[in-house]
Amino acid sequence: MENQIKPIAKWIGAMTLLLMLSACPGGDAANAQQEVPDHYEMKEASRDGIGKFYMGREISHVMGHRGANWLERPERVGEEKPDDAVAQMDLKPTDVVADIGAGTGYFSFRISPLVPEGRVLAVDIQRQMLTRIERRAKKDGITNVEAVLGSIDNPNLPTATVDVALMVDAYHEFSHPREMMLALVDALKPGGRIILLEYRLEDPSVPIKRLHRMSEVQVRKEMAAVGLTFVENRTFLPQQHFLVFQKPAMNDQTQ
Repeated sequence: MENQIKPIAKWIGAMTLLLMLSACPGGDAANAQQEVPDHYEMKEASRDGIGKFYMGREISHVMGHRGANWLERPERVGEEKPDDAVAQMDLKPTDVVADIGAGTGYFSFRISPLVPEGRVLAVDIQRQMLTRIERRAKKDGITNVEAVLGSIDNPNLPTATVDVALMVDAYHEFSHPREMMLALVDALKPGGRIILLEYRLEDPSVPIKRLHRMSEVQVRKEMAAVGLTFVENRTFLPQQHFLVFQKPAMNDQTQ
């Protein structure tokens, strides 16, 4: 029985890759193997992963729009302290903030009042999520939250326009983390910051599946690979890292 299961598991992993690549612009299932860049590795998928590895980490499955109610659960305020997290972002009233993997806009609408002269770009690859954000913004008369349809490898944001980019429990699900981060770094202004909230892999008491958690070491390694400088990890949240990275300032880039 075991010998029968292994080929089936490998077939499922291969089919996951083909479906993933066919969703890419210009994707061609017939050329799937050629379209996997060298910085990724394909292996047999685990139960909660897609069988695609980046810098030693298996990428997890994505939580789809059907999980929207979980994102908005009342218990989240106590479990994750989102208001404390937003307060720690050190935002200026004029900042342009990109909420990457915004989902229902749970953080976007918390950020909005802190940037009255700026904007919140709520980026997601699921149109269903963006529709929810647009409806809420219209209902509540919020004019500085803008829904942006991203793709699996690009947030679709203009170059050097973003002051701060926030990713809350989203980065570990990116199927093309390197491409997405390079595009996001391009969208940051010189000196702009990226803030990642990820469930702590180092803490066994965090009740989240392993592939939906990340270690500080792994995050720092992956951010360094796209040219970001580690600033700090603030440890005030009950279950998550609050990791801050920075794009080099203009004078640093010209040296």
